[in-house]
This record gives sequence, C-alpha cells and structure tokens, in this order.
Amino acid sequence: MKKVVFLLMMTILFASCGEYNKILKSTDYELKYSYAKKYFNAKQYTKSATLLEELVTIFKGTANAEESLYLLAQSYYGQKDYQTASQYFKTYYDTYPKGEYVELARFYSGYGLYLDSPDARLDQTQTYDAINQLQLYLEYYPQSERSSEAQNIMFELQEKLAYKELLATRLYFNLGTYMGNNYLSCVITAQNALKNYPFSKYREELIYLMLQSKYELAQVSVEEKLQGRYRDVVDEYYNYINEYPEGKYIKQAQRYYEYASKRITDTY
Repeated sequence: MKKVVFLLMMTILFASCGEYNKILKSTDYELKYSYAKKYFNAKQYTKSATLLEELVTIFKGTANAEESLYLLAQSYYGQKDYQTASQYFKTYYDTYPKGEYVELARFYSGYGLYLDSPDARLDQTQTYDAINQLQLYLEYYPQSERSSEAQNIMFELQEKLAYKELLATRLYFNLGTYMGNNYLSCVITAQNALKNYPFSKYREELIYLMLQSKYELAQVSVEEKLQGRYRDVVDEYYNYINEYPEGKYIKQAQRYYEYASKRITDTY
C-alpha cells in the first residue's frame, strides 16, 4: 500500500513538473499569468516569482501591469526574500502611488525588512531602512488599522539600535586606557545614544556608564584637569540620581560621588 501511495505521489510530482516546464516555455502570456496566480495561491512562491519576473515587463502599460507587480513582490515575500520583496513593493508604490495595493505595499516594504533585521552586533543598515519605510507608512496612513503595529515595530527596532550603542559604550569602558583614552569615547558614545534614543530602556545603564567613565577619567587625569574632572563626576552623579533616585546602580554611584566631592577644593 505504501509503495502504491509513493508511486502515486511521484506520478503527481512529475506531472506537476512537466506542467510547469511547459508553462515556462509558453508564449501565451495570459495563460502564464493565470498559472502564476495559481502557483501564488498554492503558496508555490518560487514558481510564481519566476513566471512573474518575465510578465511584469511584458505587461507594462496593460490592465495586468499593476497586479502582476504586486504579486511579484508578495511572491518574494512568501519566499522570505525580504530585501527583494521590499524593493518590488517600493517599485510598486512609486509606480502606482494611488494603486489598489499601495497601502499594503508601503506596509510590507518596511515589515519585511523588520523581519530580516540582523542581530544588534551586525551592520544595521537594513534596520534603518525598515524604520524609514515604516515611518513613511505612518505619514501616509496615520489612521490605518496597521498604524499601531507599525509604531510598535519602530519602537522595537529603535531599541535594537539603542542596544547596539550600549554595546559600543560598554566596549569603550572595558577597553579603558588601552591604546588611548577610551573613557572619553565611552562618554561621547553614551551621550549620542541618549540623544538619539531618549526613551530607551537602556537609558539608566548609559547614564551610569557615563558616570563611571568620568570617574575613571578623573583617576587618570593630569593635575591641571583634575578638579574639573572631579566636578564632572559630581555633576553626572546628580544627573543619575535625579532620574533614578532608587536606581540599580545607586550604591556605587554614591561611592563615586563621595570620593570625588571630597577631592574638590574651594579654590577651583
């Protein structure tokens, strides 16, 4: 019985392949288009994309031009080739700014890039592209039923970018004075992260790393800069406790403050 079922399945498979190859070679473009949609509806996205790649060029200026381009974008999306899909979605909404599928195209052009956004330790060009696409979507469709989802995705992507900045800030702090003054780089990186992502969940740690780095800067400072560096520690301590009076790092922050404040002279 199992052998019969296997043979039946193989027969169907070969018949299907033969049908597809026959359609590929056909010059009946309307027939090809009907099969492209058939394969798309059957979630055979590689087959539909292959047929549609040819048809979108042939159909330019015809009644099928708009739909075929959108289906091509969705076919790549279905294959999880999100970068290619995003490019075709963008081509669609640029070509048909008032088209039937323009809202969906704008949404999926960003959503696909979000799904493909890399780990925070890697290059984040695609993450920035996803944010830009979703921002454009919200500008065009602020009241859409997808607007809340788009906004939440943007927040998630921004947190990923903030985390990447946090990783860089931690790295500079851990490098210390290795091959230069990395504490200063730590402070600058943290300041930029706080400016770009002021509501990030990593805000407290970024502020604390600035306090730590300013304390370490004072520790390695030359005499003429020492008083200014200690005052920077005190100022940063107050920045921290004003926002986080019961913060995670409050005990260590207090020690930095006490050490620095005792070394500030009245003559400075």
